[in-house]
Amino acid sequence: MKMIHTGKKNCLAYIALGSNLEDPFKQIQSAYEEIKKLSDTHLLKCSSFYKSAPVGIVNQPDYINTVVEIDTALTPLELLKKLLKIELQHGRIRTFRNAPRTLDLDILLYGNLKINDDKLTIPHPRMTQRAFVLYPLMEIAPHCDIPGNGKISQLIKTCSNQKIERLNIS
Repeated sequence: MKMIHTGKKNCLAYIALGSNLEDPFKQIQSAYEEIKKLSDTHLLKCSSFYKSAPVGIVNQPDYINTVVEIDTALTPLELLKKLLKIELQHGRIRTFRNAPRTLDLDILLYGNLKINDDKLTIPHPRMTQRAFVLYPLMEIAPHCDIPGNGKISQLIKTCSNQKIERLNIS
């Protein structure tokens, strides 16, 4: 996809993708394609797929997770709006926190921005506590520094007790 110059400044951002319902691999692969089509955005890197146990509500299927790196001229709120639309197209229903889902798309990082308002929090507020976020993020951004939290190489050590499995899927 060619970037169209809009006068906006581009920024690197990282998005976590997760699914545990209705063929999670297909949900995530389809979401990749939809992210590639976002205006003023270019998909740069995709991590491997990871399988992880659910957090919170444990009586549900395991999750498939991945992280992508994008270059975007969308503002954080524009990006959030487009990601929520993709979730809805995949049948995402928000019944309760940590509920099973067809697709979950979370903005983890947007450059070095720190945002904390009622619509969006960046860095994602729980990302440093979740192996299913940190392991795929470290795969594609090993030198990542999470604003206000530190280097990913140090943060990942706090999640070493969480069960996660990197899948060999092409």
